[in-house]
Amino acid sequence: MSSTDFRKLIVWQKSKDLAVDIYRITSTGKLAADYSLIDQMHRTAVSIPSNIAEGNDRESQKEFLRYLYMAKGSLSELQTQLEIAREINYIDGETFSDIELKCKEVSNIIGGFIKSIKNRL
Repeated sequence: MSSTDFRKLIVWQKSKDLAVDIYRITSTGKLAADYSLIDQMHRTAVSIPSNIAEGNDRESQKEFLRYLYMAKGSLSELQTQLEIAREINYIDGETFSDIELKCKEVSNIIGGFIKSIKNRL
């Protein structure tokens, strides 16, 4: 669909950076011992930029839109997992606030991208 390399999309860059941050925060502290939650958080975080990349290379804007919605859904799933990790004291308040700010930024960018594509359909 797109002639743009997905790596050039700011939405992909920011969501990939978020996934890297998730890997970093899950490698230390109490959270590092909860393999089940870590695995789920890793899969969810990686699915966000992965869906953006895959959607970018689909044949139509409609398909890309579907993948952006999946990325946004995965982001909500990740935010839920982060909330749980914070509430059970696996991550501290400052770390949570920093990562939640990044989640909101990615969510806003995905939302703007969705709106832009919908306006063109």
